[in-house]
Amino acid sequence: MAGTQAYAATTVTIATVNNNDMIIMQRLSKQFEAANPDIKLDWVVLEENVLRQRVTTDIATKSGQFDVLTIGTYEAPIWAKQGWLAEITGLPADYDLDDVLKPVRDGLSYQGKLYALPFYAESSMLFYRKDLVEKAGMTMPEQPTYDDVAKLAEKMTDKAAGVYGICLRGKPGWGENMAFLSTLINTYGGQWFDEKWTPTIDSPEWKKAVGFYIELLKKYGPPGAASNGFNENLALFASGKCGMWIDATSAAGKLYSKAESQVADKTGFARAPVAVTPKGSHWLWSWALGIPATSKAQPEARKFIAWATSKPYIERVGKEVGWASAPPGTRASTYANPNYVAAAPFADFVLKSINEANPNDATLKKVPYTGVQYVGIPEFQSIGTQVGQAIAGALAGTTSLDDALKVGQAAATRAMRQAGYLK
Repeated sequence: MAGTQAYAATTVTIATVNNNDMIIMQRLSKQFEAANPDIKLDWVVLEENVLRQRVTTDIATKSGQFDVLTIGTYEAPIWAKQGWLAEITGLPADYDLDDVLKPVRDGLSYQGKLYALPFYAESSMLFYRKDLVEKAGMTMPEQPTYDDVAKLAEKMTDKAAGVYGICLRGKPGWGENMAFLSTLINTYGGQWFDEKWTPTIDSPEWKKAVGFYIELLKKYGPPGAASNGFNENLALFASGKCGMWIDATSAAGKLYSKAESQVADKTGFARAPVAVTPKGSHWLWSWALGIPATSKAQPEARKFIAWATSKPYIERVGKEVGWASAPPGTRASTYANPNYVAAAPFADFVLKSINEANPNDATLKKVPYTGVQYVGIPEFQSIGTQVGQAIAGALAGTTSLDDALKVGQAAATRAMRQAGYLK
């Protein structure tokens, strides 16, 4: 009988990260499946470091396990250059690509072509407990320095009450502890490589920045800081255990949600702190959805990623989950939406931070690479993770700071020599 023929649904396998925004996307995607009965979504949700490892291995070996990859501004141009990603074309007319913020679009492009659609974008900022700053008889400057942070952390720490003055990423990984630490090193006047691609990990700037970080967390941070990443610190801050936290602007939505944060009405924010220079003190990142060139379900994958990064999707999150939880940082229309602006006191601040972060000028001294909290070369994934592991060891007290930096310097030098950057 006409019109009753059943079609087998095409499965689209999605690899994504286990953070709050992506969990909301997974939940709301039932609506996408209801509207597109010919497409079935299969979710593989992974911890950040594991996700990066799995998708990198999958795409580099062309094994084709996934149809949609959650990647960022680091992977998109590098993988596009290798021919590993499908170019994003044929978007519906109402997608309004021009509405996507230019720094974010540029970060996901290679040679002027787009290779991923941004789900959310972020810079970094300082979150703090207004009540604890007041109790300490101090004020938070609009642009704090790291000296200010150390003084405030000391005054806010009340270990007997389970309140720690500062929470920072300690979990090793190029996108975990090294994302924060790269911004700290930048603002202390350091960089990953000099103009000739020689690693500078054993430099005085690194020693000063990383030494400050270790001392700060040892004195005023929570126990086990060396195993805390973004999600762990978000949970600590939301439950009232942190006086300050320097991390992704995307955390603001959860921290200001009364349903998800015990300190929603006590949370304040300021710019990411600075030391010697403001350059590279706050990062630029976007979690985005890309399609591997190996996918056999590219039209269906494209349909899904256009849905998940669209204006109507952001509207849906606002109405069903709460406007403070709407995916931030990607579209000008979000920041022009009075519902979002009313629910998100941090909205203008975040937009300004994203627009000001400059991956092409993130260090005091000249460097041959782009990137604020990472270096835009394929080798960085391995180098950043090895250095992150060495520094986590120094934070945990299993090695000295000097030895950690020596190990990092040796690993980076070896990798750069093998890759042909150093003769």
